[in-house]
Amino acid sequence: MKPKFKRVPKHIGIIPDGNRRWAEQQGMPKESGYSHGIDPGLALYETCVELGIPEVTFYGFTQDNTKRPSAQKLAFQQACIDAVNLLSNRDASLLVIGNTESPQFPKELLPYTVRQTFGKDLIKINFLVNYGWKWDLANGLKSEKPRDDIHKTIASRDISRIDLIVRWGGRRRLSGFLPVQSIYADFYVVDDYWPNFDRSHFYDALKWYDEQDITLGG
Repeated sequence: MKPKFKRVPKHIGIIPDGNRRWAEQQGMPKESGYSHGIDPGLALYETCVELGIPEVTFYGFTQDNTKRPSAQKLAFQQACIDAVNLLSNRDASLLVIGNTESPQFPKELLPYTVRQTFGKDLIKINFLVNYGWKWDLANGLKSEKPRDDIHKTIASRDISRIDLIVRWGGRRRLSGFLPVQSIYADFYVVDDYWPNFDRSHFYDALKWYDEQDITLGG
């Protein structure tokens, strides 16, 4: 039975961590964990649509992640490609944000660097792919616009302010996740690994968010 909430966030950030640790726990090579994170992403998409959440941003991989061994890098690049392609068959508006000038950015995702709308367009889905916070902010810092308009000039300017960030895998850090949009986000940690995703994890996060005092600094 779907729980009821007094309010739901307008925009949720998802950090799907723990894929490598999950794979090791299963006796698999570390790189095997990434493909097992795709179905959880689809389940989360369906849950968000059911709840009427307007926007979700998934952390795909960062520029720092590309320093990992080649097998892992190829695996998480392919997982991002597969996830975006699967969601392009759903009722979503897709946008991929990341440094496209780097060879680490999958060329298969270039068409999605301009938002693409599919089906009934029930939800905005953003993917951070080959993303780096320094890369993101550098565009805004070079702009001649006033600094109070920085959100309008950064590379990720088409992504709105985030209300809630949920991180799987037990780590209690942002890992450079959209620093401008995350400025007033509440942060919830799921100790279980991302491939073990269960809707109850997400419902618990929303229940916790329901109880927070949202002031936006006021």
